Amino acid sequence: MYADSSPTRADGRGVDVLRPVEIELDPLKFADGSALITCGDTRVLVAATIERRLPPFLIGSRSGWATAEYSMLPRATSVRSQREVQRGRPSGRTSEIQRLIGRSMRAALDLKAMPEFTLTLDCDVLQADGGTRTASITGAWVAAVRALARHFFTGDLSRWPVVKQVAAVSVGIVEGHPLLDLDAPEDQSADVDMNVVATVDKSLIEVQATAERAAFSRTELDRLLDLAHVGIADLCRQQSAVLAEVLAEVEQLGSRKRTKAPPKDEASIWGAPE
Repeated sequence: MYADSSPTRADGRGVDVLRPVEIELDPLKFADGSALITCGDTRVLVAATIERRLPPFLIGSRSGWATAEYSMLPRATSVRSQREVQRGRPSGRTSEIQRLIGRSMRAALDLKAMPEFTLTLDCDVLQADGGTRTASITGAWVAAVRALARHFFTGDLSRWPVVKQVAAVSVGIVEGHPLLDLDAPEDQSADVDMNVVATVDKSLIEVQATAERAAFSRTELDRLLDLAHVGIADLCRQQSAVLAEVLAEVEQLGSRKRTKAPPKDEASIWGAPE
């Protein structure tokens, strides 16, 4: 399926280059943590909330939970869409994306380190130009870290629950060319469309791959995964940069918590007997 010549992308990017990415930390005043992520013309606002509650199936488990909700504003696209609340229930696409975001966040966390707490990520698409689910996951990790850090600093969490850095990106084959980070026109014309969620150390969390117009080979699959890891590494660098101060404070506090003073004997406490 590979084409011989180099593709000309509408925005002039190379095949292995992300759209311009910006992540704003804490755009919301009242959320425990929040992030506004911009990937090209796609913009997603993520709010993180931590509550002392659990779904019924986890009560008594001494574990925590992470879940997500996803929605798209009516004018996030060129044509107004009806709010799903007016339809009475979320669409199948929305439900699938919500579950994907929730799974991705749970893969990043040690849920036993946040017993009795539920982390909820609300992902609202302000503008959609391809890659809304992957942008939601990348932004959700930032918002989650910010929210969990606040509870770690106050002592609500006795140990740091974030064990993996997670980001996500789309890749695909368009007119025979493997491409990183598809925009909407590329996504709509793709022969193969794939979303990849992975950690900073290249461990895969989820791969959603579909042959839209033509079957693809194992070699092409590997090439797409390689492209995805390039993009995820870049996204993780940007996540780390925006959270640098927060993560440094977490590390300092964690170091202090791990340092235990040696026990004192009774003589040193009460003094020598008279």
